[in-house]
Amino acid sequence: MKRRIPALLFALLVTQLVALVNPAYACGCGAMIPDGQSRIGVDRETSVVRWDGRTEQIVMRFTVGGDAHRAAWIMPVPGRATVELADGKMFDELSRLTRPERKTRSYFWPRERDWPFSSRTGDTAGAPMPGSAAPPVGVVGREQLGDFDVARLTATDPDALKNWLESNGFTLPDRLATEVKPYVDQSWEYVAVRLAPRQQGKPLRGDLDPLRIRFESDRLVYPMRLSRMAKTPQSLGLYVLADHRMEPATAIGGSAPKVTFAGSIEPEGGPLAELAGAGPVFLTAIDQRFPDPGRIDADHELRATAKDTPYRRAIYRDELLMVGGVPAWLLTIGAVAVAVTASAVAILRIRARRPRPAGAAAA
Repeated sequence: MKRRIPALLFALLVTQLVALVNPAYACGCGAMIPDGQSRIGVDRETSVVRWDGRTEQIVMRFTVGGDAHRAAWIMPVPGRATVELADGKMFDELSRLTRPERKTRSYFWPRERDWPFSSRTGDTAGAPMPGSAAPPVGVVGREQLGDFDVARLTATDPDALKNWLESNGFTLPDRLATEVKPYVDQSWEYVAVRLAPRQQGKPLRGDLDPLRIRFESDRLVYPMRLSRMAKTPQSLGLYVLADHRMEPATAIGGSAPKVTFAGSIEPEGGPLAELAGAGPVFLTAIDQRFPDPGRIDADHELRATAKDTPYRRAIYRDELLMVGGVPAWLLTIGAVAVAVTASAVAILRIRARRPRPAGAAAA
């Protein structure tokens, strides 16, 4: 009877999901699967990763579009995970801490939109710019967290996982079973989430409530491999809290990761302080695009950089150099013109005062 309890719990979860018809959409670290004929796309995934060398915590928030009222999401994790709801205010604070500096820089010569080329003055902006043999499928736990129905699973055989889901009315794409195999080979576990708003008839759209996943890990890894199933370009924003500035070891098939902020912070109170822990912590903000998700070939592994060099983006506001409300170039040209005129007049006066030669006077 005890052996049947995990199976019954898992069956209860998957029978609530309608058989999959459309291809799976992927988010940055897992498979987002809509119900029935619905469509769902992850427009943006933003995650905060906290790693202290032993424990990794990932707080993730998805921005989704489409018309699906229910969906399932699967994320592999390297160790036994706990899952809880997180406070979305954390992302607001991180956005404030990492926002670019705004600076003004002057240019001398007029540009296309400056007088005398135009009567309007415009700006241009630029930026320098986480005993006994185990059963093939097991349920570690199941929780109801807001709009999320969360099951924490183990699987020792990807085909067994696929068969288990199908036997409970959930059709798993053959490709997903193939993509899961590397995780099964490494004895990873899985977080399966059913997203179903408590308000009936409400589609999954916009920013979803963030989830916080915690597991033990001696390396900082951010699962990304399942994103290769996505049908549209993907966007990942990653905030990394660690002892040092961090960087992805490789681009894993995406564009070159861009650091948008790097520096030591010490948040005071609030959800970010609770995640970061006591004392200062180094924050690295990374942005990456995946124009062709099919090229993703690994998970992100992040490592410490050689130096904890701080960095903050700057957005420049270019302005025509003015002196007393008058363009500096105009004053300069005027001054040069006055100087040239004065020199010419002085030369003429000097020539006029020179005595004429005697021979010239007699003639």
